[in-house]
Amino acid sequence: MGQHQASKSAELARTISSMHRAIPELHGVMIASVDGLAVAHDFPEADAERIAAMAATALGLGTKISERTNLGTLAEAVIRGDQGYLVVYSAGREAVLVLAGPIDSNLGLMRIEARVAAVEIKQILGRG
Repeated sequence: MGQHQASKSAELARTISSMHRAIPELHGVMIASVDGLAVAHDFPEADAERIAAMAATALGLGTKISERTNLGTLAEAVIRGDQGYLVVYSAGREAVLVLAGPIDSNLGLMRIEARVAAVEIKQILGRG
């Protein structure tokens, strides 16, 4: 791994840590490619690739639904189960941001922090 790539990885890891500092109850945070590959995360390794693939699919499907029903640009895709949430955000043209939290998660705070993180991710991944 080149120095530049290692630097990007460290910056993405800091973004994930920052999300946890802002929202301590989160179960996991992931940055995945729109192709469904885990780029950086703190999910258990056994779950990472599956979550990345599903998040990319949720983003793609959510985008199509949003466009075809004239809702505008997709802001988020929220999956809510009786045990918690998985929320997917676009982080530019190359990445997907995934947040997993318990059922009592503060979705408003998740939205605010995700917007900030998405901008950071776009900037990190957009560099050379």
